Amino acid sequence: MSFTTADVVKLRKVSGAGMMDCKNALKETDGDFDKALEIIREKGKLIANKRADRDAAEGVALAKVAEDGKFGALVVLNCETDFVAKNESFVAFAESILNAALENKVESLDALKAIELDGKSIEAQVTEQTGVTGEKLELSYYKAIAGEHVVAYIHPGNKLSTLVGFNKADVDEHVGKDVAMQIAAMAPIAIDEASIPKAEIEKELDFAREKYRKEGKPEAMIEKIAQGSLNKWYKDVTLLNQAYVKDTKMSIKNFLKQSDAELTVTAFDRYTLND
Repeated sequence: MSFTTADVVKLRKVSGAGMMDCKNALKETDGDFDKALEIIREKGKLIANKRADRDAAEGVALAKVAEDGKFGALVVLNCETDFVAKNESFVAFAESILNAALENKVESLDALKAIELDGKSIEAQVTEQTGVTGEKLELSYYKAIAGEHVVAYIHPGNKLSTLVGFNKADVDEHVGKDVAMQIAAMAPIAIDEASIPKAEIEKELDFAREKYRKEGKPEAMIEKIAQGSLNKWYKDVTLLNQAYVKDTKMSIKNFLKQSDAELTVTAFDRYTLND
């Protein structure tokens, strides 16, 4: 054997693979570290190919904001089991991807996968980690938000994260966090009614019209009743019109105005692995 235990430990540290995998790779290459590392990497690709049809439904959804407070990112790294999702090394790997996204101000998932991390693309790193964990891993989702002020929120357990951008830089810390948590709790689909595509609004109106016709409402009243139903729907699904979860007597719009009359939300995103 032309390698030592120190070599095995070094290979394990560099590759993240198990001790026996590292020992066998060094044995196969007669102690050649670079060749052994390549074997470990190729093994990761092989396992990834074998598991390509597996369901990677577990994982973590993480969000974070850059130091300047004007750019935030949300990444989702999937795996097969909750056991791996809770592993410190897996979470740390996801965090390193998120940090790379922030450092490079990445705008898309494809761009994120192409970024180099420790000398290799993130996409290649994900493949290699498949070999380390023995499970299919997938970097499945990425969203970036830029604004005068951006806030991130990660719900305990790393299964749900949100990002929210504001139009002003001096947002009170508690206000920003409460809005980010509101998005997590109430899952709005748009900022306000103006942000919803007209086709979706018309679909909701058609649904209401048909519902009330089936209930036998007078035809002359259908349009008015449907419009009332639409307004109620706005309060359910649009962030600014939703009731503030900590004080349901006021809307999020009014909650923001209490802090600053001109403060509003410019963008938001929410991702959960539980839906």
